[in-house]
Order: sequence, then structure tokens, then C-alpha cells
Amino acid sequence: MTLPIDPSQIDPADIGEEQATLEMSHEEAIEHVRDVFTDAGFGVPVEFSPSEMLNEKVDAGRDPYYVLGACNPEVADRALDATDNKLGALMACNVVIWEEEPGKQVVYHVSIMRIARLVGIAPDNEAMADIVADTGELVDEAFANL
Repeated sequence: MTLPIDPSQIDPADIGEEQATLEMSHEEAIEHVRDVFTDAGFGVPVEFSPSEMLNEKVDAGRDPYYVLGACNPEVADRALDATDNKLGALMACNVVIWEEEPGKQVVYHVSIMRIARLVGIAPDNEAMADIVADTGELVDEAFANL
């Protein structure tokens, strides 16, 4: 199968990639990231630990890894309308936290709004551009406060 996009040609800014490193325990980082994203206007309706599940189910031996499914309800509602409900397949906007080493956590996020436009799930129009800008501002605020 040939990919329709050459991943090596994608600039991290094209997908809204954000990353930060926190010097704290994994549990502290999860609480801190949850609080910061909540303060920036996101709810966190979904969260889970893939590492715990994989370690339990297939003895994967994974280091701590946690997913916060963040969502700003007003923007999510607009995005569903703008994409004829298709964006829901990518929701929620995940923020992941993984332990790089004890006391050092990486926080990572990509924009589902930008990715949806890139792969054709969302239209490339002014309404979607406004949604991308609004979510970008919220994420920028959250990362600035990490």
C-alpha cells in the first residue's frame, strides 16, 4: 500500500505537534497536565493507561504511559458540524504523558483538527480554519502553563 501523503514531508507544525518535558513523577505529571488543560478550557472525559493494560494483558513491560482525552465542548460541537460528524472518529484530542525516565515525563499532543484537514476528513475552509485557530490557542495556553 502506498501512502497518499509522504510523512517525511510533513512539518510538525502541519499537525500541531507540541511537546514538553516535566521534571516530576509520572503521577504528579498526570495531575498537573489534567489541571493545566482544564484551566485552559478543556474537559477530560476520557483517560486511561495503555501501559497498565498492555503490561497486564501481554506482559509488555512498558514504562508508565497515560492518555488524557481532552475536549473543549464548544469547539468540538463546531468541529462536528463543520465535518458532517466525521471528526468524531478522531475525538477526543489526546494529550499523552510518558515516562522518559524516573522523574522525567514527556507531554505530547497533535492537533486532530489539523490532521483532519490534512487527510480530508475536514474541509479546508474559513470555518474550519477558525476552529483550528481556536483549538491552537487553547493548546498553546495549556503548553505555556505546563
